[in-house]
Amino acid sequence: MNINISNTSTIPLYEQIQTQIKSQILNGNLKSGEGLPSIRNLAKELKVSIITTKRAYEELEKEGFIETVTGKGTFVSKQNTERLKEITLYDIENKLEEIIKQAKVVGVTLEEGIEIFKSIYEEV
Repeated sequence: MNINISNTSTIPLYEQIQTQIKSQILNGNLKSGEGLPSIRNLAKELKVSIITTKRAYEELEKEGFIETVTGKGTFVSKQNTERLKEITLYDIENKLEEIIKQAKVVGVTLEEGIEIFKSIYEEV
């Protein structure tokens, strides 16, 4: 599992971990039923606190991306990947709706908004 975290980012570390694991599940790099590192091992590997990795795993479990089996470990959920993708798209749509509302308040046109979106999309 490949996770890169940035200490200079404004995004919390647990969220960076969570987002990257989620992305690897959705794009098929992590398969259904595949084991994940223990919270302790991942924390050690990323040089972050156990609390940080625990929170990332808890959030992923709440969203249905992973499941923990007591005494056995943490695994990629066996849920349908398409359903997980649909949940993620729903979340993205809600966030975009809030951003669009903010943009309209300050007078950003649709064309300007699309240009901003394209620019950021290409950067990331």
